[in-house]
Amino acid sequence: MKNLLRHILIFSLVLVSFGCDSEESAEAILVEKMDLSYAKGFTISEGVGFWEIEVTQPWTGSERTFRYLIVEENGKVPAGNFDAVIQLPIAKVILTSTTQIPHLDLLGMSDILIGFPQTDLISSKTSRMLIDAQKVQDLGAGPAANPELIIELDPDWIMISTLGDDLRYLDLLKTAGIPAIINGEYVEQHPLGRAEWIKFTGILLGKYEEAIEVFEQVEQDYLQAVSLAEQISEVGRPTVLSGIMYQDIWYAPGSESWGARILKNAGGKYVFEDQAGTGSLQLNYEFVLEHAMDADFWIGSADFISLVEMGKVEPRYQAIKAFQNGNVFTYTLKKGETGGLEYFELGYMRPDLILKDLMKILHPTLLPDYELYFYKQLNEK
Repeated sequence: MKNLLRHILIFSLVLVSFGCDSEESAEAILVEKMDLSYAKGFTISEGVGFWEIEVTQPWTGSERTFRYLIVEENGKVPAGNFDAVIQLPIAKVILTSTTQIPHLDLLGMSDILIGFPQTDLISSKTSRMLIDAQKVQDLGAGPAANPELIIELDPDWIMISTLGDDLRYLDLLKTAGIPAIINGEYVEQHPLGRAEWIKFTGILLGKYEEAIEVFEQVEQDYLQAVSLAEQISEVGRPTVLSGIMYQDIWYAPGSESWGARILKNAGGKYVFEDQAGTGSLQLNYEFVLEHAMDADFWIGSADFISLVEMGKVEPRYQAIKAFQNGNVFTYTLKKGETGGLEYFELGYMRPDLILKDLMKILHPTLLPDYELYFYKQLNEK
């Protein structure tokens, strides 16, 4: 019953030709389209012995759609044009973004990772053990820099983030017979939308039901925290500044972005809430000072280690009240053994932890027993 409520049934006919005498017949194949709750960038459909995935938003502004066929063990390959065909079960994969690493960990598939660009960026303890055991090949500065090594490793598939330059090698990898799967999770602007991409990975690994279970727990924890924060009145919401200055330009999340949405869900009043956009705003210092000089908190101030360092790098920061009062928080509390920040690895998959961190910072009494996971407060040391 639960599955019936989760899915939307779509029936389609796939024509299959048979016979030496050129007689044709049609075989009806049931295709079941899964209902995604938050993610907008991909769709999942299940057939008899196979799955179809369409990535409809591979990158911002893209009009191209990528179609992938995943064939279950002993399943038949249906007719159709696909950008890649993947045969289950999966034994070895290459990932190219740290945000993809938690998917393997949470689905119990960490040991199939065989390659990754700049493995020092990985924080996962499970993956680091595999790296230390030399079971994961370091691909260097990026897979685009070494496609020959990818081909030599011969993975069952490679997952590519469209934030990098890897798209240049899609045709080369396809010619080599290596399925290259586009992951556009960063385009999602709902925090749970990014987390829901674990279902995408789950299909590719033959772990769809496990992926649903993981996601539903994250969703439940996130929504429970949102419900708690909704008790806060508008008057009780502190003002929050985000972003930093780089070469006289202040970069901050647009008001429709993933980061701004979590701040609002946490009971904060974003100082740039009238600046529309899903990407990064580019503001001048005078505008920031006008809107944020009296901000109560400053969240996400890059990876500075102290207020002293911040003030030395950019003296103009010192004019902001949140800086003067020491209410400045960074996302650097947890680092991997080789320096990778866990925030940039686990954050997409665990927006519930980011949300609770922000609630603890902005409204400590709402979560009295909770301890910060990603964020820490800068001090004068």
